[in-house]
Amino acid sequence: MTYCLCFLALICSPTSNTTIDQFAAIEGLPDPFLFNDGHRVASSDDWKARRAEIIELISRYEYGHVPPTPGNVAVDAPLESGTRFANASTFQSLRLKFGPDQSLSTTVHLYLPKNAPRPLTVILRFGLGGEHAQAANERGYAFVCFDQTSLDPDTEGHDEVGPAQAAYPDHDWASVAVWAWCASRVLDYMETLTDIDTAKSVITGHSRTGKAAILAGALDERFALVVPNGSGCGGASTFRNPPKGVETLELITRATRFKSWFHTDFGKFGDAEERLPFDQHFMRALVAPRPLLSTDAYGDQWCNPPGTQAAWQGAQPVYDFLGVSANNMIHFREGGHDQLAPDFEVLLKVADHFLKGAALETDYQHAPFPRVPAPFSWKAP
Repeated sequence: MTYCLCFLALICSPTSNTTIDQFAAIEGLPDPFLFNDGHRVASSDDWKARRAEIIELISRYEYGHVPPTPGNVAVDAPLESGTRFANASTFQSLRLKFGPDQSLSTTVHLYLPKNAPRPLTVILRFGLGGEHAQAANERGYAFVCFDQTSLDPDTEGHDEVGPAQAAYPDHDWASVAVWAWCASRVLDYMETLTDIDTAKSVITGHSRTGKAAILAGALDERFALVVPNGSGCGGASTFRNPPKGVETLELITRATRFKSWFHTDFGKFGDAEERLPFDQHFMRALVAPRPLLSTDAYGDQWCNPPGTQAAWQGAQPVYDFLGVSANNMIHFREGGHDQLAPDFEVLLKVADHFLKGAALETDYQHAPFPRVPAPFSWKAP
């Protein structure tokens, strides 16, 4: 019990100095059903309480704490309007403002199919550029992309206090958390549009923004379908027991690399992942019971494909416990690190099923590495 009391004091104090020897080593993946005080989840109400504990865990040690919803998202300025894709879609570019004194802003691009029935199911994707917008519009989806770096720059080898961190100086959030919070502010704006059905919204991103996509989906339950692509370390892949040749917690949190993406304490668990009181299967579990699809590539070794399978397996008991076993999905294709048309096609098929009622002809619950055993022995209550 002494360990549990010490542990609770640590997670409740964002200003505490983390030392990893205060955490017991855990063999295999940690049990998501195990409360901080040692008792296990026994009911759906218990899971709600445990879910809140998990959010505090990942906020305190991995991503930092995000501010509450500002409640003041508005259009700052329209930037451009017109048509796209042989006049089949309307296009609009605008700048949103929000936050303290509406001092924060981000640019948003909206692609809306002209002839699809309203209101439109919407797919949100990090980063401007419009990749996959035409494919989404042709299937009757609104496609919305946005510039998350306007709130916090994407840096390597150094950190910068971005506009969002400057606006909320009492919060310890790092870049991935800022980007995830930005997605939620864009969804706030979507809720004001009669053409958009935000009850049927998809969040997706690739690589570093795949990490932000799974965090956005974990923290904001308005996202009905969560699809991280190639998210790897700090995303949909586990940290524990990494095979050779993959990005590890120690590598990604080096000051010369991407320390600024994560909470300042997180790098202390580098080469001591067994002492983490969680792993990334907890992130998938936070999305439950909503559907989550991780899309990846066999050739993308840096993103630790076996670790992505481990996280998928580790979250499955939570989906089973909540009665939605089929909502935890995984897909791998041949090739390398990108979100390609085949990846997006899988996203659309899954969205068609869960958000539009279409049949799902492919089973996305097959282990991509069937000979690799699940790295845990606990079971759902």
